[in-house]
Amino acid sequence: MNIVFHEFRANLRSLVIWMGCMVVLVFMMLTEFSAYYNNPEMTAILDSIPSAFLDAFGMQGANLTTVSGFVSVMALYFQIMLGIFAVLLGHNMIAKEEGQRTGEFLMTMPITRIKAVISKLMVAVVNCVLLVIATSISVVIGTWSYSPDAHFYRFLTLVFVTIFLLQLVFLSMGFLFAAVIKQPKLSGGLAVGSVIVTYLLSVLVALSDSLDFLKYVTPFKYFEANQLLRDMSISSIYLLLTVSIIVLAIAISFFVYTKRDLKI
Repeated sequence: MNIVFHEFRANLRSLVIWMGCMVVLVFMMLTEFSAYYNNPEMTAILDSIPSAFLDAFGMQGANLTTVSGFVSVMALYFQIMLGIFAVLLGHNMIAKEEGQRTGEFLMTMPITRIKAVISKLMVAVVNCVLLVIATSISVVIGTWSYSPDAHFYRFLTLVFVTIFLLQLVFLSMGFLFAAVIKQPKLSGGLAVGSVIVTYLLSVLVALSDSLDFLKYVTPFKYFEANQLLRDMSISSIYLLLTVSIIVLAIAISFFVYTKRDLKI
């Protein structure tokens, strides 16, 4: 339990900064929305934009003059930002013990290495939950003046539940890179790169029907906000695939990290 409190305090400053950045981002986006709200001229402008551009930025079929439509576009940016937070957090939880040469101290404590990693994973998950909650509350407050209905709040719940699932995917990937690769700088770069690459793959899938098979490779295609808005449900196939990735990545991370020699 001491490790849990220590890790939470160690990551608190970073968490608060990320919360502040996300709140600012939300209100900046919603300030822009005031120009779109119930404005038919904006709809005409969007209709003139090439469909490839709309596909690349998750705007295809989105009605930006409504609160739900605008939030469905905002969701992609939330996914990217919170995905980067999660993958960095997962990576740093493991890599910092060797990068900061604190692994020796950790190993002298009367706990197993597995218990130490579980404690770190618990803290990381809690941090992800808190950031999602802070972001979702800021969206609720920012859209309050537009008097959204119950349908909007159901959609918003689905958006942030799936964003949390996406965070868990990248959190587990961060753990995996840090556990498998001993060089912290290299593993950190690859961890962040995994978010960027999977996002770019999602763009390619949107631009070309021949690459549709790649939608199973990139988590950004699992829970697209415009599809959530249309169906108001989460795909069971993608949900199963998400859970499988998380479980497999965490299992490999535990197996590799608890067996390898640490650099101290």
